[in-house]
Amino acid sequence: MRASTVLLSSVVLIQLFAAQIDAKSSRSPWQTLSGDAPLVIARGGFSGLFPDSSSVAYKFAKQTSVADLFPNRQNFYPVNGVTSQGWFTIDFSLRDLKNASLIRGIFSRSEKFDGNGYSILTVQDVSMQIKPESFWLNIQHDAFYAQHNLSISSFLISASRTVSIDYISSPKLNFFSKVKGRFWRNEPSFVFQFLGKEEFEPTTKRTYGSILSNLTYVKTFASGILVPKSYILPLDDKQYLLPPTSLVQDAHKAGLKLYVSGFANDVDIAYNYSFDPVSEYLSFVNNGYFSVDGVLSDFPITASTSIDCFSHIGRNARKQMDFLVITKNGASGDYPGCTDLAYEKAIQDGADVIDCSVKMSSDGKPFCSSSIDLTQSTMVIQSPFRNRSTIIPDISSDPGIYTFNLTWPEIQSLTPAIMNPYRSYNMFRNPNEKNSGRIISLSEFLHLANKSTSIYGVLISVEYVVYLREKQGLDVVKAVLDTLTETGYSNGTSTTKVMIQSTHSSVLVDFKKKSKYETVYKVEETIRDISDSAIEDIKKFANAVVIGKSSVFPDVGSFVTGQTNVVERLRKSKLPVYVELFQNEFVSQPYDFCSDATVEINTYITGAGINGTITEFPLTASRYKRNQCLGRKETPSYMSPIKPGILLSLANPRSLPPAEAPYPVFTEDDVTESPQPPGTEKSPSSSTNAQTHRPSGQTRLTLSLRLSVFASLLLL
Repeated sequence: MRASTVLLSSVVLIQLFAAQIDAKSSRSPWQTLSGDAPLVIARGGFSGLFPDSSSVAYKFAKQTSVADLFPNRQNFYPVNGVTSQGWFTIDFSLRDLKNASLIRGIFSRSEKFDGNGYSILTVQDVSMQIKPESFWLNIQHDAFYAQHNLSISSFLISASRTVSIDYISSPKLNFFSKVKGRFWRNEPSFVFQFLGKEEFEPTTKRTYGSILSNLTYVKTFASGILVPKSYILPLDDKQYLLPPTSLVQDAHKAGLKLYVSGFANDVDIAYNYSFDPVSEYLSFVNNGYFSVDGVLSDFPITASTSIDCFSHIGRNARKQMDFLVITKNGASGDYPGCTDLAYEKAIQDGADVIDCSVKMSSDGKPFCSSSIDLTQSTMVIQSPFRNRSTIIPDISSDPGIYTFNLTWPEIQSLTPAIMNPYRSYNMFRNPNEKNSGRIISLSEFLHLANKSTSIYGVLISVEYVVYLREKQGLDVVKAVLDTLTETGYSNGTSTTKVMIQSTHSSVLVDFKKKSKYETVYKVEETIRDISDSAIEDIKKFANAVVIGKSSVFPDVGSFVTGQTNVVERLRKSKLPVYVELFQNEFVSQPYDFCSDATVEINTYITGAGINGTITEFPLTASRYKRNQCLGRKETPSYMSPIKPGILLSLANPRSLPPAEAPYPVFTEDDVTESPQPPGTEKSPSSSTNAQTHRPSGQTRLTLSLRLSVFASLLLL
């Protein structure tokens, strides 16, 4: 939903940046018309974060809006034949608008930068204050202004005396004839803007789709065209990519440069991109078949890094950064977690370490599953086992169908389900593959890793050890060690590194006593510091530590507030630090990271110095390791880590939530645990406990409703 728009001389101000690339070599890799690198055109500056065309939006790439100032000056006017309601600039003088403040133009974006007094800028203001490398003006409504005795063409000719205008675009064919040959300085490049294919160009009464078939004619008055993304890479009705059109090649054949609009990090993109905006840019500029000549973006930082840092690098390109890409349940952002397909995709995507969160079946089979409750990771509620539910207070106060309530053959028969952590935002992962793959045993997982020539290691996560030993007679530690022995990991046959992870120090102490595998201690709490004594205790039983993202960069109200010294302190003690959880969905990141997972990864690696990322989307982190911008003597500004707290200082203080209590300091008392109890034989009846201890009628009704709702959500 877009806000009511104040049309300033029908000009949308666009600053243009050029990525720092030397693309004019004799053998350019770019398949653009000129052979130069594609241009990055910042639509209204950094309009993905800040109010469009505000000074801070340009410089970064009391809430007073015009409606507040002039509540009775709303009006109705016909625009392109359609009566529109709003506050129109023809009803105001520039003096009237001096106290009007710009706000976000898309209401789904953050309101936290509204009300900061960002004033309306004129063309001259932008030229003098911002001093853009190049200047692009988009002219939308010249006919509307002409009806009210205001001439956009005269304004542009006059402005060109003091302002260097490099590009002018418009969706109106007859506009170009009004300005061509009339500029005081060098004439700008004219770009014809295509709107929707079924929309009518008002001066010819032809659809934009029909004009597209005659690019030779467009070349007579323009040097380039600006089109929506769908003109080049269309989508089917499920939001998956269709084969590309030939428009880029057709435009280049006609001598036209082709620019693409509609790029933003915080909008839906094709599922093929796995919520990664860099992947989307690369599909337009570096696909091996064509390259567009420029991209119009609300987030120019992502466009610049895509073109400069990640184009023309192969999978075997030299790695510029040394850190581990560790998966979370495989490539679980693309396939159901802990399935064969999720692990195969992770290996294909360049993961260094694949992980298995070990669970146990009722007959003692260790296997990989993202949750001990099968309702969270499979379609068990639609299976014959849906009535094997129970409430286990030691695990959860909610009813569940637990792995140890089913035999391994029963578990193998289940259909996996992809996790959708941001369902409430209407964001769903890879719907076409939401139930693909099969659940695999720990033994199969280890064989898969051992066969791979690219995998550095495996991370085996072990939890619920005490409960399973004492209440279910299942010894997870023994099952893991036995399986590692059976698959050749304990006798030196395998060169794949083994790491055992747990949130319980006593579990890792147990593994240390019985094996020589590396151990990883996971700190579940979000912490602001860690004591020396806690670090010394951890070093006695662990080789590395896992912490959460907020223990590195704490945040409040989706703004990073600062940086802790937890990573620095652990690394000084020779403990590598792995951080979780990295996800591609922009809603998983504070605003500081510009809705871009690559910006976030870069800040944690180069800004905080972590040793590994734990991620559900290993391709994004793996590609970052080959980032060619990091191998230069001078790193470009768009590849610098974010400065904690800077964005918070620009937000409207009245829009921020109250300050929260500080995170705790992690001490030795948080580390120390009693030794693990010895294993016990499983009683003959214990495997059926979950079935025999039925919930009461009221609980069963509540459970039935809960599972029915869960089933309907999974089927969406």
